[in-house]
Amino acid sequence: IDNMQLELMSYEGEMLDIDLPITVDMEVIEAPPGFAGDTAANTTKEVTLQTGMKLDVPLFINQGDIVRVDTRDGRYLTRM
Repeated sequence: IDNMQLELMSYEGEMLDIDLPITVDMEVIEAPPGFAGDTAANTTKEVTLQTGMKLDVPLFINQGDIVRVDTRDGRYLTRM
């Protein structure tokens, strides 16, 4: 994501490691509609985030929403 701050570890100009933040907030740029009858437990849909990442989220998430993603395993945490 543009302007995201990362921690970089290098030695003599060679990149050794990059530490991402534990969570990042990203905008949903594409989301299929959730339907009123879809109330089964743990029902999800796949959306596309601003980075192009595909993510399974609850049905109430819509295009334009900001969602928090865990960078350790790439899962949805919450809507912001």
